This record gives sequence, C-alpha cells and structure tokens, in this order.
Amino acid sequence: MQLTRDSAEAWLIRAWEPGRVRVGDRWLQGHVIVAADRILPDWNIGAGGGIALEHLAPAIELDPEIILLGTGEAAAVPDVGLIEALARRSIGLEIMSTPAACRTFNVLVSEQRRVVAALLNRPAPG
Repeated sequence: MQLTRDSAEAWLIRAWEPGRVRVGDRWLQGHVIVAADRILPDWNIGAGGGIALEHLAPAIELDPEIILLGTGEAAAVPDVGLIEALARRSIGLEIMSTPAACRTFNVLVSEQRRVVAALLNRPAPG
C-alpha cells in the first residue's frame, strides 16, 4: 500500500526504534521507503539481506536526486557497483545507519531537496 500526502506539508520522520519508524503520526513496522509526499510501507528486500539495484526500484521510481539508504543500527559497507549504477542515473546514494538516515532525510526535505529514504528496520534481537 502506498500512502500519499494530500497537503503541501511534507512527511517527516518523527522517531525511530529497532524494527519500526514513525512517519507523521503513524508507526510503520519493517522496511519502508519515505519521500516528502509519499510513503511506501512493507518494502520487500527479500531474504538475502543485501541491497541490489532492483531492490531500490520503488525508490528510483520516485525520481529522487539522492537516496538515503538506512542500513539499521549501524552503517554498512557501501556496494560500489550499486553507487555507480545509481550515479549513471544521476542519483546520489548515501549509506548510513537508519537513525542517521532519518535525521538527514528531515534536513534535506526542509531544504526542499528531492530525497528518498530507503530504511531497513530490523527488530531488536531478543
């Protein structure tokens, strides 16, 4: 299901916890893609855990100038091939922890940049 913002006000990420993120007033479980004007909950990245270009297709379709890939509680090592593939499409890719991606997303939205946050939200162990 895709949620679209009807007003001129942008979606902002209000909070993050392992396994979920709060966008506006709504808590979303699992992996999610967020743009200023829409939310794509239940982002499916498959069982392998790695992110490939095809996994980012829903984010790319939103026509961003930059994708922030939140990789969970800690930043992951970037895939150079993925960065290059997006650069060929004139899309920047920043890979960071999910909390950092949430904060960065809000800053870039406030600057009216075309940004998309692709957030991996794995539940806390235990």
